[in-house]
Amino acid sequence: MTSQQPAETEAEQKSLLRRAVGAAAIGNCTEWYDFGVYAYVAAYVGHQFFPGPWETVSAFGVFAISFLFRPLGSLFFGPLGDRIGRQKVLAVTILLMSGSTFLIGLLPTYGAIGIVAPMLLLLCRLVQGFSTGGEYGGAATYIAEYAPDRKRGFWGSWLEFGTLVGFGLGALVPTILILTLDSTSMETWGWRIPFLIAGPLGGVGLYLRSKLEDTPAFKQLENTHQVAKSPLKDLIREWWRQLLILMGIVVLINVANYTILTYMETYLSDTLEVPDGQEHQVLVPLLLTVVFMLVIITPVGALSDRIGRKPLFVSAAICFLILPVPAFWLIGQGTVLTTILGLALLAIGHVQLIGPLAATLPAMFPTKVRYAAFSVGYNISTAAFGGTAPLINDAVVTNTGNSYFPAFYLMGAALVALVPILLMKETARKPLMQDAPAATAS
Repeated sequence: MTSQQPAETEAEQKSLLRRAVGAAAIGNCTEWYDFGVYAYVAAYVGHQFFPGPWETVSAFGVFAISFLFRPLGSLFFGPLGDRIGRQKVLAVTILLMSGSTFLIGLLPTYGAIGIVAPMLLLLCRLVQGFSTGGEYGGAATYIAEYAPDRKRGFWGSWLEFGTLVGFGLGALVPTILILTLDSTSMETWGWRIPFLIAGPLGGVGLYLRSKLEDTPAFKQLENTHQVAKSPLKDLIREWWRQLLILMGIVVLINVANYTILTYMETYLSDTLEVPDGQEHQVLVPLLLTVVFMLVIITPVGALSDRIGRKPLFVSAAICFLILPVPAFWLIGQGTVLTTILGLALLAIGHVQLIGPLAATLPAMFPTKVRYAAFSVGYNISTAAFGGTAPLINDAVVTNTGNSYFPAFYLMGAALVALVPILLMKETARKPLMQDAPAATAS
C-alpha cells in the first residue's frame, strides 16, 4: 500500500497539472478566437458599422483603440491577482472577454440605429480589451506556477497552443461561412454567427476555471503571510529593470502576432486583389500556417527546456531580421503555393517566440509581483505595438502602395527586441523565484 502511494500522488499531480493547463489555455483560446473572428470579418464589420470609404480602416481602428484599455485592465487585474489569487481573477476575465464578444453578435447596425451602433461596438471592444489586460498574464502565471521546473517550457507551450487553436477556430468558422453562404446572407446575418459562438466557448472555460484551486506558489505566499499589500508599488520600485526588458521583448512578440495572425487576411485579400469567389487563395494558406505552428509549438517548448529559452529567442529575432523580405516576396507572387511558403518563413520565427513564451516571462519575477509584472509589462507593450500593428500596416500599405512595409515593420521590431533578449537571464530548468531580493533584478 505504501509503495503505491507515491505513484498515486504523482498521478494525481499530473492530472491536476493537465486540468490547470487546460483551464488556463481555454481562456487564451477564447481571447484569440475573438481576435481571429474580428480579423476575418473586419470587412463585414466595417460595412455594417462604418459605411463609407474607410470601412476596413475604421474597423481596425476600433480594434486598435480597444488595446488602449489593456494596460488599464492589467493595472487593475494584475495587482488584484497578486493580492487575492490567480484563480478568482481568471474566472472574472474569461466571463468578461467571452461576454463582450458574444454581445457584438447581437448589436444593431448603423443602418438600424445610426451613430449609436459604432459606439456600442467600441464599448464592447473596450470591455474586451480591459478584461484581456488581466487574462494572458494571469494564465501564463498560473501555468508557470503549476508546471515542474524541468518541463516548464513544454507545459507553458500549451498556453500558446490554445492561442493558435483559438485563432484557428476564429479563422475556420468565418471561412466556412464565407464559402457556404452567399454574399447577401453573409452581409446581413452570417457575420454575427462567429461572435455568438464565443458565448458557449467562454462558458466552458468559466466552468473549468471555477473547479480549480489557486496555484501552490500563491498558497505558499498566503500561508507565510508574504502576499504583497501593494504589488504594483513593489514592482515599479524593485523590478523596473526586468519590467523594461520584458516590454522590449514583447515588442517583437506582438508585432509578429498581430501582423501574422490578425492583419495577413486583409493584406492578402486587398494587396493581392483576390477576386470574389477565390477567397480560398487567402483562407487556405492562413489555416495551413496555423496548423503548421500547432504541430511544432509543443516540441519547440520542450526544446527550450533542453537548450534554454534565450537561444530560441535570439534565433527568432535573427529570423525576423532576415526572413520577412523573402517571405513577402514569395507572398507577392500571388499563388497559393508561394503564399504558403512565405507564411511558413514568418511562422518559423514566430513559433520560436511563442513556444517558450509562457515559461520565460513569468520566471523573470518573484511570486509576490509575478501576475502584476507580466500583465502590466506585456499589455503596455501590446497596446503600443501589437494592437496598432494591423492599423499601421493597413494604413501605410493603402496610402503608399508599398507592399513590403509589413516586412520592414517586423524587421524593425526584431532589431528593437534583440537588445533586451541579449540582456535577459536564462531561466530554463531553474525554480521560480519566490521572494528574491530586489538586487537580483539589477
